[in-house]
Amino acid sequence: MSTPNNNPKGILLILSGMALFSIQDSLIKYIFEESALYELYFGRTLTALILLFIFLKVKSEKLVFKTYYPLLTCCRVICFFFGFSFFYISLTYMSLAMANALFFSSPFFISILAIIFLGEKVGIRRWLAIIVGFIGVYIVLNPDFENFNYMNLAPVACALCYAISMTITKITSVKDNVYSQMFHLYIGAIGISILFFIFTGKGQFNTFSDPTFQFILREWFTNPTYAWPYIVAMGFVAAISFYCVFSAYSVASPSVVSLFEYSLIIWAIIIGYVLFNDVPTIRTFVGVALIIGAGVYIYLREKVKDQMIVTDTPNR
Repeated sequence: MSTPNNNPKGILLILSGMALFSIQDSLIKYIFEESALYELYFGRTLTALILLFIFLKVKSEKLVFKTYYPLLTCCRVICFFFGFSFFYISLTYMSLAMANALFFSSPFFISILAIIFLGEKVGIRRWLAIIVGFIGVYIVLNPDFENFNYMNLAPVACALCYAISMTITKITSVKDNVYSQMFHLYIGAIGISILFFIFTGKGQFNTFSDPTFQFILREWFTNPTYAWPYIVAMGFVAAISFYCVFSAYSVASPSVVSLFEYSLIIWAIIIGYVLFNDVPTIRTFVGVALIIGAGVYIYLREKVKDQMIVTDTPNR
């Protein structure tokens, strides 16, 4: 007998998870001038990995280290790692609201990739929704092509990498369970971060005055007593966020929970205003409305067609 859905609890959990994701982003934005990108990535992921082991121990769950899809898993890990590298970089010069709004172009990329690699059938209405979604992205970017800063495309690059990673996840989930896939993401991120430490961790390439490039290439551990409490806190926040999201999907109907993932943009607007005095423009609000509207429509069409790749549980 199946457990009845507890939608109010699921909504509360997904709202909490999205709020915590936004808090994690704000911590990155707050300390990026005192840490290096891959130092931050390393510390956050190591903390989350330790918490994953503790969680599995408490739950008496066995972690399967092996993957049945080694090549696809490597591709998924690399796409995810560099995708969120782009996102973290964007937080150094972009508001939380704008970065997260552009990240939510990922469902449009996922729909296109699902057509190419998974053989999904997409009708004219979903194609129109994808086009409307990208129009929303264009409005948020507000490009002046003569003076356009191509760094503003970093969250869109993240969305594309995330879409590739989630498309691969749809395939690897057939045999690899969710905890194994999280472990592969974490251990891969730690390994790649260590490689960056070996080749750039002494700050030998940090010859830039721009704060964003300094964040990417800064020497590791320049201010550990200040930065690392925040980095460890990010790991805890990320772990609790994952728990809230997975719990939301386990206790409530996915068709209800998925729609509230877009609350992340609302949380980003609120936290960005409170902590960084970021006030989105009317143009940004219009673009966000188109992105959310298109994303929700794509979800509803997938529900009708029973093709749920776009709304699978997120992994940030």
